[in-house]
Amino acid sequence: MVRRILEDIRAIKERDPAARNALEILLFYPGMHAVWAHRLNHWLWQKRLRFLARFLAHIVRILTGVEIHPGAKLGRRVTIDHGMGVVIGETAEIGNDVHIYSGVVLGGVSTEKKKRHPTVEDGVVIGAGAILLGPIRVGKGARIGAGAVVREDVPPGAIVLAPSPRVVLKPELAEKLPPAELPFTGLGI
Repeated sequence: MVRRILEDIRAIKERDPAARNALEILLFYPGMHAVWAHRLNHWLWQKRLRFLARFLAHIVRILTGVEIHPGAKLGRRVTIDHGMGVVIGETAEIGNDVHIYSGVVLGGVSTEKKKRHPTVEDGVVIGAGAILLGPIRVGKGARIGAGAVVREDVPPGAIVLAPSPRVVLKPELAEKLPPAELPFTGLGI
């Protein structure tokens, strides 16, 4: 267990330029706390102590903002950076050396009791706010960009980007329209 924690600390130091030292990572990285707690919860889940596993996972979610179902399978050196809002579903499988940013969802689209969450292979990076849905496979070394919604398999080494931002209304046209006719009305913008 200690060897795995040290391995995780080294992985964070390699991937996060803001990580200054091992003590800082050990104390102030809630994404890593969630991963470490998940290892215990997953062990309990496998031993059929499912209520206890779910209860502890719930406490970890409250404390860290990261929700990992005890049934999910995580590989070695999985790191969650700025983990608030990360959700990893029950049948998700994550390989080794995967880096996950805030707001990532590995969700299901089915209510059937079968494989319904993504499989993420080794060396994948998943950007902030990305949503991966269904029993898809993300190939080794792929990069999923921030805000991308992925519902199909991703080949190894591929880069998936969210649609580019675009201007919906040029400023000179916006000035001429009354506020009620602006396309942002009702959107809180």
